[in-house]
Amino acid sequence: MDTGAWIALAVEDDAHHEEAVQVYPMLLRKYPLVTTNLVVAETYILLRREAGHGAAIEFLERLAVSPRIRKVYSTPELEREAEEILRRYRDQDFSYTDAVSFALMKQKGIREAFAFDTHFRTMGFLLIP
Repeated sequence: MDTGAWIALAVEDDAHHEEAVQVYPMLLRKYPLVTTNLVVAETYILLRREAGHGAAIEFLERLAVSPRIRKVYSTPELEREAEEILRRYRDQDFSYTDAVSFALMKQKGIREAFAFDTHFRTMGFLLIP
């Protein structure tokens, strides 16, 4: 799960809110969902800015108690691979967070991302929705 998906779920006036709300329950039933601590940090910052402190804290609390969502922590190995991705794709404006997500997805064999960020497609992943 990418930051854009988390934001779309939480912010009602987000352009992708309706799509996200429709697909999320199916994803929770069908897959164990994976996100990174860097995505969580990025989401918290954006939610705090866009929707306020309450929404940002609610996001953290829901994430903490969900049995279907696994938060993976960035490691030196993932970060080395992410930095290699950033060097290799210099024509792209990938964020560091995205690059760590790409490295994790490659490492774990994850082919689909709940994301609205076309960078995932650029890296060869399938976007949901």
